[in-house]
Amino acid sequence: MFMKKTIITLTYTMFSILAFGQDSLAGLLDQYNNESIPYITVEELKKEEEKIIVLDAREPKEYDISHLKNAVQIGYTHFDLKKIMDLPEITKNTKIVVYCSLGIRSEDIAEKLMQAGYTNVYNLYGGIFEWKNNDNTIVNSKGEITDNVHPCSKQWEKWLHKGNKIYK
Repeated sequence: MFMKKTIITLTYTMFSILAFGQDSLAGLLDQYNNESIPYITVEELKKEEEKIIVLDAREPKEYDISHLKNAVQIGYTHFDLKKIMDLPEITKNTKIVVYCSLGIRSEDIAEKLMQAGYTNVYNLYGGIFEWKNNDNTIVNSKGEITDNVHPCSKQWEKWLHKGNKIYK
């Protein structure tokens, strides 16, 4: 009986890992990212928020529901490097933080920025989810403070612990 129960428990655990992914943010990011871009934590970003250009690598529908104040929406699927190059406040040495929902898509965009010669690029560890989970303010497309967050997908929504999950 003990052996059968152990096998069932192990099978369920393996299924849970395969079906639901990692059970820690560090494990999730380790699984999907190669850490080619240095992370900046939510706490570090809050200290330097006024001196940094923040780029949102999520899709427009996600950005419209909420984003970090003053973030520039650059997208992921249709990312255009020219949009960054056209921003007068950004030079090749400007400190840039890229974020998405969790920090996976933002690493891809940050890599493109580094390949284009930008030298001071960071990936927000845990993305907007970690920002909101730490009780920080987000705004909607009208610039109004909101608790709504687009959770990206059903797969990723489990990482958003605070705020209202809004799909549109």
